Amino acid sequence: MFRGISSAKLDAKGRMALPVRLRGPVDVRCEGKLVLTIDMRERCLLLYPLPEWEIVQRKLEGLPNINPDARLLQRLLIGHATDIELDANSRLLIPPKLREFAGLQKTLILAGQGNKLEIWAEESWNGGVDDWLDQARSRLATDGDAFTGLSV
Repeated sequence: MFRGISSAKLDAKGRMALPVRLRGPVDVRCEGKLVLTIDMRERCLLLYPLPEWEIVQRKLEGLPNINPDARLLQRLLIGHATDIELDANSRLLIPPKLREFAGLQKTLILAGQGNKLEIWAEESWNGGVDDWLDQARSRLATDGDAFTGLSV
């Protein structure tokens, strides 16, 4: 459902307009009902259509919460999960705590990840791209067997 990179603006009230090319698919898939949470590995946010998030949440809830790592995942991902509904202008309000977590300012980058979107501060995204490319080259050179059969 989500692929490609888009930019968006954050207004003074913390609202982001969903890019036009994403509005139709979001309306069809979830009628504008979304869930926003943090990414545990990076300082960005994850935006899921509600039906996709429900699948993720069921998997998280199914983990044994006596396991400290599972409990940490549940606490951070479910604990930060916020129900979001697009307004009449296809905008979503990003709560202050989540904006603060990701360092979101004026310009945002939206990176499609299939079942979700990553929402990045433009500076963080731009600062990470070269590093990610270097990591990918290095890892694929040493661990390329994990992707046998994948042709890109």
